[in-house]
Amino acid sequence: MSRSAVHLTPNPPKKPKPRDPVASGERDAAVNRMASHNYFLLDKVEAGLALRGTEVKSIREGKANLKDAYGIVKDGEMFLLNAHIGAYSHSGYASHEATRTRKLLLHREELRKLFGKVQQKGLTLIPTRLYFRNGRVKCEIAIAKGKQTWDKRETERKREADREARAAIVASKRRA
Repeated sequence: MSRSAVHLTPNPPKKPKPRDPVASGERDAAVNRMASHNYFLLDKVEAGLALRGTEVKSIREGKANLKDAYGIVKDGEMFLLNAHIGAYSHSGYASHEATRTRKLLLHREELRKLFGKVQQKGLTLIPTRLYFRNGRVKCEIAIAKGKQTWDKRETERKREADREARAAIVASKRRA
């Protein structure tokens, strides 16, 4: 007796679900755009953040804001103040306070270097962006010096002149 061949058609392979660009590190979770407008950014350092679980999840959702945030060095440790991380949408009773003080994680040598620079008059620590690297939240901290009003106008004039120069170059290439 011959057996009838049973043809099984394989299921088509499932397409992998596209990963969130914030979570995969392709896009910044939060950017402090006003930092470069209000300050001269002198030196930048990457620091880790000590966060709670709901804070990480809400950063992945894009609920972080660095607008009024700044850093301080106290008792040999660095802290991030006034960084607003909104409540996680699916959290139950275990939520977090939105603007709590968060510890920045740095190597001792980096901390010493930053502390020495911040002691100079007029320099402060400003967070410029939050992003993910290898699944961990990182914060880019800049040593900054405040701009005066005339400095801001000067920067705007330079930016406008560069924009006009680029437009003139593009226009001349079109004519040729």
